Amino acid sequence: MTSSSPSSSSPSRKALSKIACSRLQKELSEWQVNPPAGFKHRVTDNLQRWVIDVAGAPGTLYTGETYQLQVDFPEHYPMEAPQVIFLHPAPMHPHIYSNGHICLGYNLRRIIGLQFLHLSTDILYDSWSPAMTVSSVCISILSMLSSSPAKQRPADNDRYVRNCRNGRSPKETRWWFHDDTV
Repeated sequence: MTSSSPSSSSPSRKALSKIACSRLQKELSEWQVNPPAGFKHRVTDNLQRWVIDVAGAPGTLYTGETYQLQVDFPEHYPMEAPQVIFLHPAPMHPHIYSNGHICLGYNLRRIIGLQFLHLSTDILYDSWSPAMTVSSVCISILSMLSSSPAKQRPADNDRYVRNCRNGRSPKETRWWFHDDTV
């Protein structure tokens, strides 16, 4: 996996739209009744920024470890993707940079005729769908962590993090995927 330089800092801090507020209140209510296993929402009075504790799944490299996700919701959520990052210290994973940026992608291989078409996509940003929820994003992240065969940083970690100085947003990164093993 490699990445190009992202641009601008944290997500815009414009007030949430009525649609975004309604959707987030619904997601929060559902979370309180049926939270995804391994996650705990830290309750605050800020609906626009959620901090979520992530417990490593049993039987994985991350068993017994806890990390924190920060989810910042834009004005037009869910039509626009939230920004999702790990707070320091971010887990060691081939798709998680030391600054907490997450490359949550997957590769698809499709057979067209007798040739393979190789597609890559990032479900956090490039392929965001308004049907996705905070819970579904969290479950995808836990699945990605759980499938990792080794704790290591992405090969381009140092270069990427250097290019992200001054708090640049992962939402502005164009991700390229080299593997589909983790």
